Order: sequence, then C-alpha cells, then structure tokens
Amino acid sequence: MSPPSRKHATHADIVLRLRRAEGHIRAIVGMIEQGRPCLDLAQQLLAVEKAIVEAKRTLIHDHIDHCLDEVDGAEAAARLEDFRLITRYL
Repeated sequence: MSPPSRKHATHADIVLRLRRAEGHIRAIVGMIEQGRPCLDLAQQLLAVEKAIVEAKRTLIHDHIDHCLDEVDGAEAAARLEDFRLITRYL
C-alpha cells in the first residue's frame, strides 16, 4: 500500500513536461494526417518518448529522495515495499 499522495517541488516541472509532450503528440497526429514522411514521424515520436521517460525518471527520483525518508518502525516495511514496487518502472 502506498503512503498518502504528497506534492513536491518537482511536480510542477513534471506537469509542464507532460503538457508539452501532450501538445507534441497532437502535432504528430497532425503530421500523420498530413502524410508527412515516416522518418519525420519517427524522430518526433522519439522526442516525445524521451520527454515522457525524463518525466517518469524525475518523478521516481523525487519519490526516492522525499517519500522514503523519515521512515520508522511499522511504517518502514510499507515504505520499503513501496520503494520495491516503484523501481519496477525505472
């Protein structure tokens, strides 16, 4: 079971990254509809993929840095399980 959701300083940056990626995806859809070359599409999709991977990495590192400190006693086992679960997404 995950601990309660907390907002961290990096969340605003993550939201901005994801909103940019969202706009970029809309642009890629338009490129597909326009019949743009597959090489152009692949390059743009790679850029979106990297942006999303970086957002995910930032979120996970933030979680590790802030959500797992100050753990004691009974909460330690739950937090360690949370850590184990989130590392699957790296």
